[in-house]
Amino acid sequence: MALGTLLLQNRLINRAQLDAAVAEQRATGERLDRVLVRLGHVTREQVLAAVGEQFHMPVVELTGMSVEQSVLASLPAKLVFRQRCVPIRRENGTLTVATSDPYEISVLDELKLLTGCSIELALADEEDLQQFIRANYGVGGDTLDALAAESGAAVEAKPADEAEQAQEASVIRLVNDLLSEAVAERATDVHVEPYEHELIVRYRIDGVLQRANVPSTINRFAAAIISRLKIMANLNIAEKRRPQDGRITFRHRPQSGGPVQEFDLRVSVIPMLFGEGVVLRVLSKTAVLMSLDELGMPVAVRDRWASLINRPHGILLVTGPTGSGKSTTLYASLNRIVSDAVKVITVEDPVEYHVQGVNQIQVNHKVGLDFATGLRSILRHDPDVVMIGEIRDKETAEVAVQSSLTGHLVFSTLHTNDSAGAVTRLLDMGVEPFLVSSSLEGVMAQRLVRRVCEVCASTYTPDPADLPEPLRGCGPLRRGAGCRACRSTGYRGRLGVYELLHVSDGVRHLVTERASSRAVAARASTDGDLSTLLDDGFTKVREGRTTVEEVLSALAE
Repeated sequence: MALGTLLLQNRLINRAQLDAAVAEQRATGERLDRVLVRLGHVTREQVLAAVGEQFHMPVVELTGMSVEQSVLASLPAKLVFRQRCVPIRRENGTLTVATSDPYEISVLDELKLLTGCSIELALADEEDLQQFIRANYGVGGDTLDALAAESGAAVEAKPADEAEQAQEASVIRLVNDLLSEAVAERATDVHVEPYEHELIVRYRIDGVLQRANVPSTINRFAAAIISRLKIMANLNIAEKRRPQDGRITFRHRPQSGGPVQEFDLRVSVIPMLFGEGVVLRVLSKTAVLMSLDELGMPVAVRDRWASLINRPHGILLVTGPTGSGKSTTLYASLNRIVSDAVKVITVEDPVEYHVQGVNQIQVNHKVGLDFATGLRSILRHDPDVVMIGEIRDKETAEVAVQSSLTGHLVFSTLHTNDSAGAVTRLLDMGVEPFLVSSSLEGVMAQRLVRRVCEVCASTYTPDPADLPEPLRGCGPLRRGAGCRACRSTGYRGRLGVYELLHVSDGVRHLVTERASSRAVAARASTDGDLSTLLDDGFTKVREGRTTVEEVLSALAE
């Protein structure tokens, strides 16, 4: 019986949904079950049960399954990756092999010839299977097998052959596997780190570095992998003594289907003790720009910020450490106010999002185009709103202040721990207090905290002694147990924690007197114009969106 008919009989889909999926299948060439899941008509679990019934195959759960190494070794990695099937059990001359594609039954003969065993197929979820393969065979395990066969078991890659080896199909495929894995896991950074006896690859996911599961044999091809990345970034592969920076445009098609995604990878190469270390910043060219309403700001903070960004002039700052979502907040703010009646120009390093209706300039230090130079130039283009990627020095700060005083609304970022610290940072840069007090309108401080995974989230009653004072007596809280969707961390995705300092008359008076950031924060709190980062963090804990541990970790001083 055809799968579509089976799903209809089981009343999991209706005729209209099936017809739509079939039409989509004809256009994309995907399997029908994958199309149905992608369109949201059925879940993966429902399809799995139906396919198992269709082929009279048992369904196995691979998450958390432990398989003996001798069983895993019964099939070569190359076959496992190519056919997407894994050995999970061997008993009495019968090898049980899990697959997510029972339609490809021609593999049975090949498995019998290779193992000399009777083969029994079991059905597994496709994502579970892919994660199981990565966990037990490593990312690119099949490619490394091929490379080892090409180079010989005892032969190591020679420096003289790096350029040639970096262009080999196997190395190209291996690097693409690593980058595709990073994108699929939602990594924002990829770290390739050479050590004396191993090459470590790590992904930063939701702000936390996690080691990628790659076979230990990858170390033999470290030089070729790094050379390949340098070639992709148009860098000089012969230069190994100086740091180099470049960029890669990487296209990735999700395994679950859908359109090709394009990513801009910013590449930094630095000489290390045992080779060159590489870090790639992953920026999505097709990422959907978030709106202010989607950032997760408290309603009172969002409304006040929305009021500030509609002012005709002044300086608005967003502060926080690297990777705290400052650029996302600025882009969302610009997107709220851009219109045919408003001219917006930005100077950025790098340009992370393309915003329709905004004139964006990329900093280029090689030709002397920095933030201060760019800002001076764009003021002659009659802008209403200006965004400077970051205020890094006195020159940029003074030009920003003068721009605001001549009738422009200026957005920018600073690296400070809290909103009040931005005031003293500008003073420390050498900007006169009266200029800061007359131009600064508001400062948004923010952090990103990891969001509780909705797949494995559950409630629990904490011991009051383990909670900070503001949370005691708050009742049950939520946390994630760890699952496939969150890589067993209990968290998936991130959300912002915000603190908005509105510069009142009282705060302006303190700025002219060069008061400390603590005094500024105290006065803003007294005026009712400051709700702290911790306040917002604890609110999100009570709402079950994050955990106590995550908030305290992100906001630890």
